[in-house]
Amino acid sequence: MAEQVRLGKTNLYVRPIGLGANKVGGHNLFSGLNNETGKEVVRTALDNGINFLDTAFIYGPEHSERLIGEVLKERGQRDEAVIATKGAHKFVNGEVVFDNSPAFLRESVESSLKRLQTDYIDLFYIHFPDEATPKAEAVGELKKLKDEGKIRAIGVSNFSIEQLKDANSDGYVDVLQSHYNLLQREAEKDLLPYTKENGISFVPYFPLASGLLGGKYTKDMTFTDIRAKDPLFQGEAFARNLDKVEQVREIANALNAEVAHVVLAWYLTRDSIDALIPGAKGPEQVLANLKTLEVQLSQADIEKIDRIFQS
Repeated sequence: MAEQVRLGKTNLYVRPIGLGANKVGGHNLFSGLNNETGKEVVRTALDNGINFLDTAFIYGPEHSERLIGEVLKERGQRDEAVIATKGAHKFVNGEVVFDNSPAFLRESVESSLKRLQTDYIDLFYIHFPDEATPKAEAVGELKKLKDEGKIRAIGVSNFSIEQLKDANSDGYVDVLQSHYNLLQREAEKDLLPYTKENGISFVPYFPLASGLLGGKYTKDMTFTDIRAKDPLFQGEAFARNLDKVEQVREIANALNAEVAHVVLAWYLTRDSIDALIPGAKGPEQVLANLKTLEVQLSQADIEKIDRIFQS
């Protein structure tokens, strides 16, 4: 079983491949989800040594946390899981707004604890920034919750570099979750250098760019979901992106690995990226994601992949 790694400067130790649980109970995000399958995804992850589970209030809403809580309760081994969850979404007259106020963050943590049926959350993120709350003040409340033992580590998600610096003005931010993949590398400009310098762990989301970096798409495919409006999937850009994926396939073939696992393995070679949280709709996908840990990239492979996606 692969070694566990430390998440930044926290006391959290995780397997480098975790589980993004937005397809566990995230009925508002994905169609055709089944609750029992979702719970089986979590069980399969834990049974196979995946201990880093990433969920959020808005997955469901609330439902993903509940399903994970039910699985943890039935297993009776709370310490086998490092649970990350997120809060900031608030329903006001049927509309979603973001709220980072200390009072709302405290309420969010307390509510998540109940749904997860636990007395502590390993990593709590502010899911999205609001416009009103000073970020150092928001994180200051999470520090109080950490001192009270209700959370073990402090995260922020979707923060700009300015918001991150404000949030971390007292050095309390442990983890940043943000958008990053080989086709969308903006985080390399400022976020990744800042996290490296400050001992903050960077957890990328959309690491396979909605499947585009997974090696399963062809140029004649059309999309009717959110990908239909995504610039990565349009015309010449789509064709160029698929050409890059084909170049990665040559490396994958030489390693007897799948394209997706080579791409994911590449992220784990980046400074401040300690762990990844690929999603899974079924148990078999959980097991497939774990194959990433079998991929051994040479320095030449790492540099070649970097060059393919520089242009």
